[in-house]
Amino acid sequence: MALPSTRAIANSAQVLDLIPIVNSITSLLQTLNPRNPIPINLTSSPLSRFSPFLDPNLVTLVIHKQTNPYHALFFFNWASNPNPNPNNYSHNHTCYEAITDLLLRHSLFHPTVKLLEKSQKLSDFFVGKIIKAYGDRANLIAYNTLINGYCKKGDLESANLVFDKILTEVDSLPDVVTYTTLIDGYCRKGEFVEAKRCLNMMMKAGCSPNVVTYNAIIYALCLKGEVDEAKKMITEMTLNGVKDNTATHLNILKGLAVAGRSLEALEYFKWMAGCNMNLDAKAYIVVVKEYCKLRKIDEAIFLLKGMCERGFSHNMPQMGCMPNSVSYRTVICSLCGTEGRMREVGYLVDDMLRYGIPVDATMYGCMLEGYSKTGNEDVAMQVFNEMIGKSYIISSESFSVFVKMLCAKGMIEKAELFRGHL
Repeated sequence: MALPSTRAIANSAQVLDLIPIVNSITSLLQTLNPRNPIPINLTSSPLSRFSPFLDPNLVTLVIHKQTNPYHALFFFNWASNPNPNPNNYSHNHTCYEAITDLLLRHSLFHPTVKLLEKSQKLSDFFVGKIIKAYGDRANLIAYNTLINGYCKKGDLESANLVFDKILTEVDSLPDVVTYTTLIDGYCRKGEFVEAKRCLNMMMKAGCSPNVVTYNAIIYALCLKGEVDEAKKMITEMTLNGVKDNTATHLNILKGLAVAGRSLEALEYFKWMAGCNMNLDAKAYIVVVKEYCKLRKIDEAIFLLKGMCERGFSHNMPQMGCMPNSVSYRTVICSLCGTEGRMREVGYLVDDMLRYGIPVDATMYGCMLEGYSKTGNEDVAMQVFNEMIGKSYIISSESFSVFVKMLCAKGMIEKAELFRGHL
């Protein structure tokens, strides 16, 4: 009779030691009771006390112990980035295999792909598991999900292999989602020739592209500043009977900004507003930035205040019509670089705080420079102290301007004292 190896005995002993911890975690998960892949308003902080015990064996045992897959996924996601993490724990292949097998046993295909995609673990090994789990039920939705995962990774070669499987193994033909996902994947890699080839192949197959299909190409062209080519795509789209939408024109607006065609961008924004398009914060931010580039800061402030009025009067903060830190940062930093405008910076910061928008490190840096250049010692030191208190990194340029101001006022010792903070 063969005796068990020393390693097997050690592993068995380790498992026995972990069982009480596994049971405690399981009881806690049952109390928390997450009911879907991404539970809202459910904190994982109660799990923090188990951080010192994290290792692949424990994680695998906890996953195997769960009868509810959402409990296992909630624990796995927490353990992916525990706080604190005294042992610098990270999942290994066995952990990913355990959670994948559990999710697939419960036919949770989409959460499985999302998890592997987010973790950059969508390898051939795990794709094989997903396809095997589908079995005879493997259908177009399954393959479209895999194509989407590969495209987001930038692995168009594997995406095309899955596309070929659709042609040979699935009863139905590739649909608009299949082609659009591939087109978007090519566009994100800047492979426009392949994107157009895929579009032509789509149309030859009798599959009509929709506005999302065209927008993928238009968006990619605009990111490169090729606005005129993007406009040609809108013409082609219209001729093919596909109606444009707000996203189409938002892409053009961004493209004009990328291409440095600020005046055209402003006119295009006015045209969009005149067409009663539902413009959100993304559109406003583009225009605020363009006004600041042109040194038309008063217009930028006017637009910023208009966003606030629009957001509250139409009860639309949830839809993105309220200004955010990006729009405020653009205007505040422009004001800080303009002589005689620092008083307005204070007003805008007050507005931000009233709307619950925090002042970020970039804005603090701009204000430190602005107040230092105007010789406003008290406010500059207040800004500096707040940056230190928030552990923000102060750029060498901002600090240099600050120290120069102190030295100009004869505060050499204070300048040296502040230097010691960095």
